[in-house]
Formats: sequence, structure tokens, C-alpha cells
Amino acid sequence: MIEARLIAGQTDGDVRALFDAARDADYAEIADAARRLLETGPASGSDIGKLQKRLAEIERLDFFGAHGRQQAEAALAQLDRLRYQHPDVSRAEPVREMEALDLKGKIWVTRSGVHVDRIACAWLIRRFIDPQARFKFVDARSHVPGPDELRFDMADAEFTHEGDRCSFETLLLRAGLAGDPGLEAIGEIIHDLDIGDGKFGRPETSGLGAMLSGVCASTDDDLQRIAFAGEALNQFHAYFSNRKGDK
Repeated sequence: MIEARLIAGQTDGDVRALFDAARDADYAEIADAARRLLETGPASGSDIGKLQKRLAEIERLDFFGAHGRQQAEAALAQLDRLRYQHPDVSRAEPVREMEALDLKGKIWVTRSGVHVDRIACAWLIRRFIDPQARFKFVDARSHVPGPDELRFDMADAEFTHEGDRCSFETLLLRAGLAGDPGLEAIGEIIHDLDIGDGKFGRPETSGLGAMLSGVCASTDDDLQRIAFAGEALNQFHAYFSNRKGDK
């Protein structure tokens, strides 16, 4: 009876948003704990094991693929990598740039229920990499990549979180698009919205975040979300590209 009263009058999307918000909070706790361990030095196997066990518990309750999962997985993966790294070795990861032709004519795969990072990546792909790009939205837990597929913003993807970069920043660098002032400004905004660390603190961040949240609230269709957000992202890109000293 209590559960019935709580969800009365709510749509399926509303209920899903409640589940996702709860899991996002859990994932954020994992990511924060991993970052604290990174700041204090190489983590022990026991510390990492506890976080991995907690992550597995959360994933079993993550029925819809909440947005924060990628962030938590990336933080734990970095923690595990640095566990065996000599302290004198630089933590900066090399940028792996790909030939432009390698990115043409591909099927771009990501998790269904696209939000901030995935929407921005899809816009970047369609606008600057391959206007004819095709997209596939999948359950990341069961998808097996096929030929001519490139994955983004999901576990083991070709373009995903690397170090402290969100997937949009990784794609921007590896596709050879760094240096475009408009794209770099958008990348800083997407970073802060997706990672949530306030690294860049751009004043436009809350506005773009509200716009993307509105798009996601208006439809559950992934292609529609990308299309609706595309024009606004085009306008943000034009705005930043025409500014001098844009910060």
C-alpha cells in the first residue's frame, strides 16, 4: 500500500528517474571514495576489493543503467591501474589519435537512455566526424560488439572515460579535434556536468545542464534526444567560437 501511494500518478519515466537518482548517488559515493584513495597514494588490494564488491552490489540494483555507473567504473579502473605504478612514473595518459578515415562509415554504439556525455558525444560524431554516422543504443551489460562498431561512454569502449577525462573529452582528443575553441569550451562544460568535480567552473554550465535535462524529460527516444539537443549545441559552439578570450 505504501509503495502504491508513492508512485500514484507518476509515469514510467518518473519511476525510472527515481531509480536512476538513487543509483547515481550510490555510484557517486564509490567514485568519491576512489578519488580519496588516489589522493593518499597507491591503494591496497583490500581497499580496492571492498569498493569493487560495493560496486557489484549497486550494479545488481541498477535496473536501468544509471548515468553514474561509468564514472564509478572509471575511478575504480584508474585506482587499480595506479596500484602497480611506480611513484616516479607520470600519471598522465597518452593521447591516442586515430586516423580520420578510421572513424567514417562506422556504427557508433553506446548505452541506451543517453544523457549529458553520450548526447554530446553523438552530436560531436554527427557534426564533426561523420555526418552519415549510424547509432545503436544497447544494454552495455550484455552487448557483444560487432564488426564496424565503435563504442563510446560505456565499459571497455574505444572512446570512454580516460584518467579524469569524460568521454566527450577523450573523443575530442583522439579524433584530432582539439584546438577548436568552441569544442574545447563545450568539453569543459560536459566534463563538469558529467564528472561533477567543478574542475572548470564555467558560468554557462548550469544553463547547458538545464537544457539537456529538459531534452531528456521531454522524450525517452535516444535519437530524438540527440536531435533535440543538437541545435542548442550548434548554437553553443557558434557562440564560443566567435568569442575572444572566452573565459
